[in-house]
Amino acid sequence: MRKFSFLVLFLLGNIGFAQTTFEKWPAIKTFHEVISQTFHPAEEGNLEPIKSRSKELAQKAEAINKSEIPAEFKTKEIIVAAENLQIQSWALHKKIKLGATDEEILKMLTSLHDTFHQIVGLCTKEIH
Repeated sequence: MRKFSFLVLFLLGNIGFAQTTFEKWPAIKTFHEVISQTFHPAEEGNLEPIKSRSKELAQKAEAINKSEIPAEFKTKEIIVAAENLQIQSWALHKKIKLGATDEEILKMLTSLHDTFHQIVGLCTKEIH
């Protein structure tokens, strides 16, 4: 029970930091909305959302890099990860348009999702 309570408090604390990140950096929040609506269905085998919204996802990743990054998040690591997010997003969109297999799409989308979580993790690290 003690471990469970600690785990719940840990997860709730991280959710709070993510919310703070999203509040301070609206472009990352907007990207999150699209990635969550495309990645989670893909995990369950439904790739239609990412196939139909890949361009939108790439545009949201590009918007992150064009947005004003809050000063506390403006580190080299975060800037590089955000640029990588944009590159991966456009590569995924192009691959989908060229007829990528579901396996290729899921692999690229998973990598993209991991990059997004890397950015959020780096942001929460910066505000600790």
